[in-house]
Amino acid sequence: KEAGSVYPFKTENEVVICSFNFASAKENEVGAMPWDLVVIDEAHRLRNVYKPSNVMGKKLKRALAGKRKLLLTATPLQNNLMELYGLISIIDDHVFGDSGTFRDMYVSVQNEELRNRSLKARLHPLCKRTLRKQVTEYVNYTNRIAILQEYTPTTDEERLYNMVTAYLQADRLYALPQGQRTLITLVLRKLLASSTFAIAGTLRALVERLEKLLEGIDVQLDFHGEYDGLSELLEEHEDLDEDKIAELEQDREAASLELEQLKECANLAGSITHNAKGDNLLVALKKGFEETQKRGGQRKAVIFTESRRTQEYLLRLLSNEGYANDIVFLNGTNDDAVSRRIYAEWKERHKNDGLISGSRPADMKTAIVEEFRDRASILIGTEAAAEGINLQFCSLVVNYDLPWNPQRIEQRIGRCHRYGQKNDVVVINFLNRRNAADVRVYELLDEKFQLFNGLFGSSDEILGSIESGVDFEKRIAAIYQNCKTVDEIQWEFDALQEELSDRIDEQMSAARQSILENFDEEVAARLKGCQEDTIAGLDKFTRWLRSFFLFRGDPHVKPLDLWRFAYSENGKTSIYNVHWQDAERQGDIFLRRDDPLLSSWLHNAME
Repeated sequence: KEAGSVYPFKTENEVVICSFNFASAKENEVGAMPWDLVVIDEAHRLRNVYKPSNVMGKKLKRALAGKRKLLLTATPLQNNLMELYGLISIIDDHVFGDSGTFRDMYVSVQNEELRNRSLKARLHPLCKRTLRKQVTEYVNYTNRIAILQEYTPTTDEERLYNMVTAYLQADRLYALPQGQRTLITLVLRKLLASSTFAIAGTLRALVERLEKLLEGIDVQLDFHGEYDGLSELLEEHEDLDEDKIAELEQDREAASLELEQLKECANLAGSITHNAKGDNLLVALKKGFEETQKRGGQRKAVIFTESRRTQEYLLRLLSNEGYANDIVFLNGTNDDAVSRRIYAEWKERHKNDGLISGSRPADMKTAIVEEFRDRASILIGTEAAAEGINLQFCSLVVNYDLPWNPQRIEQRIGRCHRYGQKNDVVVINFLNRRNAADVRVYELLDEKFQLFNGLFGSSDEILGSIESGVDFEKRIAAIYQNCKTVDEIQWEFDALQEELSDRIDEQMSAARQSILENFDEEVAARLKGCQEDTIAGLDKFTRWLRSFFLFRGDPHVKPLDLWRFAYSENGKTSIYNVHWQDAERQGDIFLRRDDPLLSSWLHNAME
C-alpha cells in the first residue's frame, strides 16, 4: 500500500509488509486490523521495550496486543535476562507480569539452578533457539579469514588524539550538556577513532555551544547527523551515571580556558587533510580483493564506519583512486545525490512488479543493496547497513571503525557470513600500533572473542560469556577515560582479560545458554529434509549449467570430469568448475550465474 494511504493496512487476503517506523507511526490503524498473524523480523530491536526510552517498541506492543505474533531474529541476544523479558512481553504481557516482578523472580535470585529450571519451563513453549553449531550437519558454513592492516598515524593525527583525550579527561567540562557527559564522551571517542574529519565537525559544534553559553544562550547539541547509531546508543546507555556536572556561572574563567582548548583542537583537526588509516585502506582493499577473488568471491567489499563524515571522506578518497563510479552509500538518510539517482532509477525499473513498498527508508535500502549487488563494487555503510540486509553475494567485510561491542561486530560480519554464502569471508580490521589501548582491545576481540577467524567466528558460548555487549563496551570506555599512562592501561586490560578468561574457561555462560537451547528431533528432521531438497535442486541446476556451457561454448569447451571443463580460446585455457568447494580445492574458476562469460551467453540466448 502507498505510505500516504488513509487505510494503508486495509486488505483482503494479502500479505502486508512495512517497516518498524511506519507501523509504529500508524499505531491505531495497526491495532484496528484483525491480523491472522504478525511476523516481526529483526525482533531484537524490541528487546528493550520495557525501558521508558523505547517509544517505538511501546507503540508496537500496544498496537499488537492480543494478536498472534512470530518474532524472528538472527542477531545474537546479549545474554541479558531482561532482554528476554522484553521480547516475551511483546508476545504476551501476562507470561511474566511487570518488569519488577520478573527481576525479583529471575534476575535477583541466589539459586541459579532453581531459577534456570523454572525459567526454561516458562520459555519452552514460547522461545525456539537454533545455534549454528547445532546445524552444521545440514547447513554448510564457510570460513572467516582475517586480514589485520596496521598503520602509524601522522604526527598531527597523534597530537590531535592526545589533545582530545586530555580534554575529555578533565575534571570539569562546560561545553557538554548537563547529565550527558559520559554519553557524549563515548560518542566523541568513537568519532575520534573513526577519522579526523569525523571529530572536526563535532569539535566546531562544541566551540560554538560554549561561545553561546558564555553569552548566556543555551544551544542544544545534536549528534544524529554525525553518528548514525546515536538513537540505539541513547537507549543502550540511558542508565549511565553522571557526575562532576560543571556549572558555568561558577567559574567563567575556567570555561574561557576550556574554549581556547577546544578551539585549538578544532583548528588542528580542520587542518589535517588526509589520514594514515585512509591511506592504508587502499592497501588493505587491494589485499582483500585479491584474497576474495582467490577464493572464488566477487570483487565486492562492504566498508563499515560509525560516522557519516568518515563515510563522505572515504567516498572522496576512493573516488580519487579510481573507484568513483563503483561506490554506493547506506546510512540513516541516504539523502546524497548518488543515492537519490539510484532510488529514482530503481523505482522506474520496478514500477510494475510490486516490489515498491511506498516506504522510502525501506525502498531506499532495497535500491542501494540491488545497486551494490548488480553494479557497484563497494558499499560504504554506517550502522544502518549492519542489520536488515542480506549481502551474501559479497565476501569482503572491512571494519574501518571497530566497535567495542562484540555483538555489533558479529552483526556486521553476519551481513555477509551467513547461510547461503558460497565463499570464505575475508574480514579486514585496522590497528594503530602506537595506541596501547587500541592494541589491547583488538587482542580481546580477536583472541578472546574469536570474532574474525574460523567457521563461525565467535561461538555462542564465548559471546554468551559476557552479560551484555553494552556492559563490555562501558568497561572499555571507562579504561580509555580513566587511564592516563600506558602502565595504567595495561594493568586495567590485564584485569579485564583475566576476568574474561575465567568466564570463558569455566563456561559460566552455560546456565543462561541452557535456558534457551531446545533443539529437538523434529527440527533436525525438517533441516535434514531441507538439506536433501536443496542438494537435489542444486544438482539439477548445476547439471543444467554444465550442459548449457558445453553446448554454447562448443568447440571451445571440453569436459574434464563431472564438474570441471576447460575453456580455450586465442591460445589461453581456463578451467571452470560448477562445484564451488571443489573449485576452491583445485584452484579452478567457480562458474556462477553472474560470471561475465556465462552472462553474455545467456543474454544472447534469450534475445
